[in-house]
Amino acid sequence: MFTGLVEGTVPLIRRISEGAGEKFTFDLGNLAEGVRTGDSIAFAGCCLTVVALAGTEATFELGSETLSKTTFRGTGIGDHVNCERSLRVGDPLGGHYVTGHVDGLGTVDQIREEGPWRFFRFTAPLHLLRQMAAKGSIAIDGVSLTLVDASDQLFSVALIPHTLDVTTLGKLHVGSQVHLETDVLAKYVARQLESRFSSV
Repeated sequence: MFTGLVEGTVPLIRRISEGAGEKFTFDLGNLAEGVRTGDSIAFAGCCLTVVALAGTEATFELGSETLSKTTFRGTGIGDHVNCERSLRVGDPLGGHYVTGHVDGLGTVDQIREEGPWRFFRFTAPLHLLRQMAAKGSIAIDGVSLTLVDASDQLFSVALIPHTLDVTTLGKLHVGSQVHLETDVLAKYVARQLESRFSSV
């Protein structure tokens, strides 16, 4: 479980093909403190398991399903991704509960600057848009954000200068794809509504 409060960005330093999957190695830097083999860490909002450690370098296995459903297939050596270690009991919850399971991809449709702030509009699959509501929560590349607006076509968020500076979201451009995870409560509500209407 995660909070969507990114601790930093880390570079991919190695990727090795392994059958239908790949092994990714990230240099965690100071975020390697306390990390052990078997721990879960979210990269761009996608939960991965540490399979090997060497100093600050941590290696993860990505299966064909993960590669096909995420933007990692296009991540190159030296590219930085948002990183968050898993939530521990007693840690403060400053964002919202994020599972680290990517629901789908969104695409930047429009970017508008307003002083130091930046407003983003995204397209997304309809079933995910219907799990969003204005003032609700969304995780974009692992960053916990509040939705400004949502419809059956688009959703929007506003990013403060700090978020733009300390996460990868400040580097997005029109056409960029991002990982999306909708609020877990919205998933349960949607499932209950589907069950109710399918039984009528």
